[in-house]
Order: sequence, then C-alpha cells, then structure tokens
Amino acid sequence: MKPLTQLIIIYALIINLLGFFAMGIDKRKAIRKQWRIPEGSLFLLGFLGGAAGLLAGMKVFHHKTKKTRFQYGIPALLLFNLILTYGLFRF
Repeated sequence: MKPLTQLIIIYALIINLLGFFAMGIDKRKAIRKQWRIPEGSLFLLGFLGGAAGLLAGMKVFHHKTKKTRFQYGIPALLLFNLILTYGLFRF
C-alpha cells in the first residue's frame, strides 16, 4: 500500500472517530443541560471528512435526528466526502 493511501485511511479513521464521539459528548451534555458543542463545529468536522462518524453518532446516540439541517446536511457532507475521497484515490 502506498504511503499516501495509508495516510488518507488513517486520517479518515481519526476524523470519523472524532465526529462519532463529538455526537456522543454533545448528546450527554444536552441531557445534563451543560455547554454544548456548537453546530458549526459539528458541520466543520463533517466537512473535513468526518461525516460518516457524525452520521453514525446521530443514529447510535439518537442525537440531532429531528433537525432538518442535520437530516440533510450530514448525508450531503458524506456524499461530498465520498466524492473527494474517490478523487484522491483516482489521481
């Protein structure tokens, strides 16, 4: 496996784990009525490649599943991430 391919895979794993755990942390903070992770930060994580982790976190933690911005925004970012990743591997 090429070093660049390995780097992309490691990056994708880390950013998606961050997205997944960010959803879990935000859900826990919402329940406890504490300071929350800003929605913009969650979308930034998705834009940077963590949309799959965010989507998994939404499903597992049942968090932000009724918000239209997240219902459509996170899957759209996932599609963006997949197209970008395909482009990286293609060239």
